[in-house]
Amino acid sequence: MARPIKETPTISGKDSIRFQEAMDNLVPFSEEKKESIEQSYQLLKSIATFPMP
Repeated sequence: MARPIKETPTISGKDSIRFQEAMDNLVPFSEEKKESIEQSYQLLKSIATFPMP
């Protein structure tokens, strides 16, 4: 049987401030980076020996 999942602890103090700042200042991936990731995924998908969506 699987073990029960524990609750995620809340963030407090300086960690919460850093986390909020990071969420407010997200930097999106460039189109080149997205293309590189997609090409890597397609390569891995082509050589995988197990079913992938």
